[in-house]
Amino acid sequence: MTTAISRFTPDPEYAAPEPVPAPIKGVEGLLRWETTPREEAFATAGAMSKPSFTYNEVYGQFVTVHQYIDVPPEKVYEYLTDIRSMNEYTYSIRDFAPTGVPDVYVGRDTLLDDETKIFMRIDGDPKALTVDMRCAWDQGDELWMNYLHRIVPAEPVLDMSGSVIIWTSCRHPYYDKNPHPELAPNAGRPWVGDMWPLFYAGHQIEIDNLKKILEHRFGSRSARITGSVKAP
Repeated sequence: MTTAISRFTPDPEYAAPEPVPAPIKGVEGLLRWETTPREEAFATAGAMSKPSFTYNEVYGQFVTVHQYIDVPPEKVYEYLTDIRSMNEYTYSIRDFAPTGVPDVYVGRDTLLDDETKIFMRIDGDPKALTVDMRCAWDQGDELWMNYLHRIVPAEPVLDMSGSVIIWTSCRHPYYDKNPHPELAPNAGRPWVGDMWPLFYAGHQIEIDNLKKILEHRFGSRSARITGSVKAP
């Protein structure tokens, strides 16, 4: 009888690659076990690790927030790809309406004033469980602000039912300089990029809102166990 151990024994006909494969021999600066002693590698890792980091060291180019939600991935996907959900879980984005451009909506971002327009298109892949929100202030021709979401089934990664959401924003050059200042509703309005130092906190607040709303709406596992929410 085939045992579990024998099923995972390496194939005797498998030929392992060279310790330093030819395609990477000319790449400088790689840190790999074959070329860097363990002591040196651990020293390098230690030098890269500190008790604390500045905001710019962690979030200078990318801001990522995460959250566990005790709701099935498909429900999370459906909610995130419905543009009307913006009215519920975001702090300031409201009143999206269709435009003459297919799949592009226009709404208001009340973060800094009551008049700023925001344009958005949501690109979703139900099989990959990715939801990419393309948006921009003031104009809809170039949707350069990207909010990239991946929904991961929690079962294989946390041994729990529900979903893990990973949400990343990338610091496009336009965050540092408004490409169309003439389109602002008033000359004194601050630019969205001025808020980059608050992106982590702002997005964490919104992903926490998302968790609260979805678990309230669909019923978290703990609520179903205690009977405070009726199981769907």
